[in-house]
This record gives sequence, structure tokens and C-alpha cells, in this order.
Amino acid sequence: MVFPAHQAAGGVSLALPAPGVPAQPSVLVVFLTAGETQLADLPGMSVGITSAAQGQYSQAQFLLDMSQGARVASSSYPTPTPPALSLSLSGTGAAIDGWAAARRRAEDAPQLLQPGLLAARIPGGAGYAGVIERAPATAGGAATTSPAGAHVDGILAADRQGRIAAASVGAPATLLSRVAALRRSRRLVVADLPGGAAGLADVRALSAARSPGELLIVLQRAPGPQGHELLWSGVAGLAGGGGRALSSQSTNERGLIVAVDVAPTILTHLGVAIPADMRGKPIVTDGRLHSASLRALMERLQVIGGRRLKALGCLLVAWVLLLGAAACRPRGRARESARAWAMRTGGLGVLWAPLATLVPAALEPSAPVEYAVIVLLCLGLGALTDAFVPWPRAPLVAALVTVVALTVDALAGTQLLLRSLLGPDPILGARFYGIGNELKSGLAVLVLAGVAAALYPAVRGRRAALTMAAAGVILAVVEGSARIGAGVGGVILVSFGFALATVMLLPGALTRRRGLIVLISPVVGLVALAALDLASAHGTGHFTGSVLHARSAGDVRDIIVRRYGAAWDELHNHVMPVATAFALAFAAAGVRWRDRLLAPVGGDPGWLAALAGGLAAGVVGSLVEDSGPELLVVAVFALGCVASYLWGRPARSSSIARQRSPGKTRAARSRALTRPAERAR
Repeated sequence: MVFPAHQAAGGVSLALPAPGVPAQPSVLVVFLTAGETQLADLPGMSVGITSAAQGQYSQAQFLLDMSQGARVASSSYPTPTPPALSLSLSGTGAAIDGWAAARRRAEDAPQLLQPGLLAARIPGGAGYAGVIERAPATAGGAATTSPAGAHVDGILAADRQGRIAAASVGAPATLLSRVAALRRSRRLVVADLPGGAAGLADVRALSAARSPGELLIVLQRAPGPQGHELLWSGVAGLAGGGGRALSSQSTNERGLIVAVDVAPTILTHLGVAIPADMRGKPIVTDGRLHSASLRALMERLQVIGGRRLKALGCLLVAWVLLLGAAACRPRGRARESARAWAMRTGGLGVLWAPLATLVPAALEPSAPVEYAVIVLLCLGLGALTDAFVPWPRAPLVAALVTVVALTVDALAGTQLLLRSLLGPDPILGARFYGIGNELKSGLAVLVLAGVAAALYPAVRGRRAALTMAAAGVILAVVEGSARIGAGVGGVILVSFGFALATVMLLPGALTRRRGLIVLISPVVGLVALAALDLASAHGTGHFTGSVLHARSAGDVRDIIVRRYGAAWDELHNHVMPVATAFALAFAAAGVRWRDRLLAPVGGDPGWLAALAGGLAAGVVGSLVEDSGPELLVVAVFALGCVASYLWGRPARSSSIARQRSPGKTRAARSRALTRPAERAR
């Protein structure tokens, strides 16, 4: 829209009267084009990276999310992008054009979203100050004046009806005086700063003039319409002082916050109660600001998504080359031995991947170097464990070392998993800490294989069952604890998979009671997770923050709809439908020919329980997680790697395996040996 020239030139202030609004405390939110370096130079400023979107980014959605203090994935809306929104000024007030359509769109989303909730909670409403710069004259003649982006940043100051209590637009030269006028009557003021050096000069002046009771929030204006899900942000006036890194309970990560944290932060500073519909958490400071480290984190998070599948592809290609080299050996025992070694090394190498990816996460190299490091580490660790750990016990070492490393990283706050290619990938905006969906079912398969390796040769009995159950409890704590894995779905799939494996290791046949134990195991796991959240995270964990704090059955329904909507969207991916079909086919084949699958270990009951539990974990994970089929694909792929390791048994172990026919336990063989003596008597 085009504003009349006389409004721009004079810096007209169209403010509705709001007598009696106290000047302190107050909040000033400004938008400008700035990086970490400029923000860190401001006095008293703490800096962080803001997750600006969950899914596809748009400036309007970014602002709507902040105004409501909550968000869902862009794919969860009826339309992925909001309607066109712009500021409209008149002699009686200001409003956002298109607001009614934005509200209807939010009401159709699978969660209670209330655009404008922030300004609606502040007595007297909020104010907005923008700039209008004169555009060059066109071929038709006179110059025009138009606001960059139609003052869309005014969305943050709009209430539930899309109205802004006080608005002022004018020339850049009058901006600071107009902001000062609004600050005298409004407790929350939102301002658009001009670009370039003028904007940086203005924010320095505002920072220098900040009163002790004022909270100054500086948000980066995205340089483009899409692809900027991570933006720089700075806050001055928080407890702890400036020169620190920002964080919040939404991310539990140093230097990382979420756009929806802005509204709760503002209300907390103003002493206004945070409504239940706001899902963000107040921004806090966490440790000294190390600018170089924070910039490196930003650069790292922006490349993780594009490197994941390429790194996996490089690892699989290297494994295929190993198998190809083995096939080139002369026929006979040498070729069979080389083929078996390549199968064991490659299978173990993939199982070592969660640990191996932590190393380049610390080094942050270029893409080719990272791929090479991951391939060399995975295959190197696979070869080393195969050389020094007797077959088939090598998965035990990989499981122990990986789980311990991930736990230490989470508790120590080194953020290696966050920077890893198998980490939660914050740029997607759905998860920022803990164990992501890419690892949940894969870790379950790895630990199940580790337990089976430790028990081999297994005997069905209480000892084996208790060992399996204990391992499941430990992994559930790792995947579910708010301080480590923070995965509700991880607890469910681990509980079910390990419960099934435990029951299969008990002596006797499967009974209705045992089947019931398996079915209710996820419920028991969730109850234990709630207790763990309350004890270790004071009720702020991922589970209690979503389910236990739900105000009604409708909130729980929204969570379920959102999860299954996201899971269904995964099937629209170009790769996932094919991968899911292959996973289902291989899973069905494994169940159908399980005796042949377990032939290398003589039908060992421990390995049978581990493979069955791993498949069950993948199936249940695909039903309860928002990534849906991805967890099944990962579980089946990991199970295939375990099977490759087992089928690559060395020649020295073949004679032992042949002595164990499929399905026979040690007790069964003992009975078979005593029968001739009994007949002789």
C-alpha cells in the first residue's frame, strides 16, 4: 500500500490515548538487519540464535508466532503460508489488513493458537513505530512513498482483533523521537529500524538510552523470504547482565532460543501472568558469550540437513566397495573369508555411526572432509572391534560406548550431538535438544543387539530376562530423561521393544498375562517418565510440558492430531514412500524366514528376542512419533546391519554355530544327551 506523502514527511503519530500506563517496567522490540557482531557490540546485550520457523519460513508467520507465543509446523495449517498482511493507518487508529483471514487459518490448525495474544494481555495495548522512505521517481513523474514490507512487523503489536493501540510512521530521521513518544504511553513498543548504517546507529542510540527497567529485544530482519529459519537476536536487561549467551527451556541449549519465547519473556518482564495458550518459555542467559563459537554454531546448524543423506550414501558406497573388493579375490576360502570380513566390518561400521558423527561435529570441517572422516571412523571402528572382540559380541562394545558418549555429551553440555549429522537438527524448528527421531529406534536396535551379544549363547530364563529388562530401563531413562534424550516417543518404543524381548526370554510359552505386560509396558514407561521429569526437570520436561500440562482432552487431541499429521506428511517425501515399502518388505521377509536369519547363531533365543524387539520398536515408533515411517525405516536398516554382522561369521566360529540347531537351548541339548543313558538303564 502507498501512504500519503504528508504523513511520511511529518512523522505523524496516530496514538490512541492510554492514560495511566506506567513507564516502568517497559519493553522495546526492534527489527533491523544485523549480525552477531553488531549485536554483541551493543552495551549490556546478550546474544543468541532464534529458531524463526517450524518448517517453511515466512516473515508474516514468524511474527504471528511471536504474537501468540505458540506455533505448529507450517504443514499443519490448511495453507502453508499466511494471507497477505499489511499495516493500515487512519485518523482513528491502526490495524492489520488481512487479520481476520489469519485468525481463521490459526483456528483451523491442530492446536489452540491465538494471534495477537501478547498485545491483548498488556494493559493499554502496544505501540508501533515504522519508517517510510521516499522511493525514486518513476517514469510517470512524481516520487512515491511506501513502507518496506508494508510495515508487516507491526503484527507483533496487534491485539486479538488485529488493532494496534498506538502507531507512528514517518521519516527515518524522526524515528527515535517517535519511539520515545510511544515509550511514554505504552509498556510495549515495536519499532522497525531502517537498513544499513542508519539502523545500526539507531539501535546503538536506543541501547545507550535504555533505562534500568526497560527490556530491549533486537531481532534480525531476514534478508530473504525463505530459507532463513535461524536468525540472530539480542536481549538487554535480563537478569545476569550482558555479554552472555541466550537460552530458554524451549531449547535447553546454550545460545539457542525460539521465536515463541519472545512473548513469555515480555510478559514476565512486565509482571503479567503468562496465559496457558503460550507454549514458549522466558528467555534467560546461560554462560558467557563466545562470539566465535556462536557464529560457528550458526554456520554448523545451517549445513547439517544437507549433509545427512550424503554422508550415509558415502558410508554405504564404501561398504559396497569393500564387498566388491572381497568378490575380486580368487575363488575359495580366501574369497569367503574376505566376504565375511566385509560383511562384519560394514555392519558394525554403520552401528558405530552415532558415535563416529560426534567427531566431525567437534571439528566442523568442510563437507568432503566430514564425509571422509565419518567413513574412515565407522569402518575403522568396525574393523577394530571385529579384530579384538570375539564374534558375535562386538555389538556390545558399540552399544556401551555409544550410549555412554551420548549421555556424557548431554550432561556435560558439550553440544556435540546438537552439531552432529545424527542430532536433532534445530533448523527444522521442531526439536532442539536430546535424541532426535533419527536415533531413537536405531539406538534401541543397537542396545538390543548388545544385550544379545552379552548373553550369547543365551538360555531362556529369569537371568536373561532380567538382563534384557534392566538394559531397557537404562535406555528408556537415557532416551526419555529431560536432561539427556527428552524423547517421549523414545520411551514408548523402548518400553514396548524391550518388554517383548524380555517376555521372549522367559521360560515357558507366551501367555495372555505376558502379552498384557507387553501391551501396558509403554504406559508404565510414561508414568515413570513423568516421575523422572518432575524429579529432575521440575515438571519442565518434554512430556510434562505437553501432555501433563494439557488443560483439557482437547489439548491432548491437538497433540495427537499434530503428531499424526506430521507423520502422514513424511509419506509425501519423494524418498520415504519407497524406503518405507522396502522396509516393510524386508521386515516381512525377516519374520517369515527367521530361522534362516538366525542360522549363524544357531537360533539363539537371545538374538531372536533382540531382533524381534528391534522390529517391534520400529513399528511402535512409527505409530507414536511425528516422523512416522522414518523410525521403521531406521530400525529395519539397523536390523539389516546386525544381520550382516551375524551372517559374516568367521570360519573359526562356524563349527560352534553348527552345534546349535535352530530353536535349541542349552537345556534342550542337555536333555538330548541324557536320553541314551536313560534308555540304557
